Amino acid sequence: MDIKPSIFTKIIEREIPADILHEDEKCIVIRDINPRATIHLLIIPKKPIPSLFDLTPGDKELMGHMTMLLPQLAKSQGLDGFKTVIHTGESGGQEIFHIHIHLMGEPTKS
Repeated sequence: MDIKPSIFTKIIEREIPADILHEDEKCIVIRDINPRATIHLLIIPKKPIPSLFDLTPGDKELMGHMTMLLPQLAKSQGLDGFKTVIHTGESGGQEIFHIHIHLMGEPTKS
């Protein structure tokens, strides 16, 4: 599969700055630069997979890893609830063809 580097690849490779909240060997988490909620994070795999349509059985561990990070990230941002979105394909609203999970929510009011 010939994959064109995306803006996310450039962020992962530190060619473009971003507000990085988490990074490990499998993924990076950044704040969305065009937030749709008070808290709007992007969980991005370091492996450049264009969309959900391009997942292979070998990507199960990676996707599971990213999914398991969601509650931890939400709690660290003061969220007691959140929503996730994965846009897939142009007609599904995908703008950057490097799979990523949007985590969005509003902090709990104390």
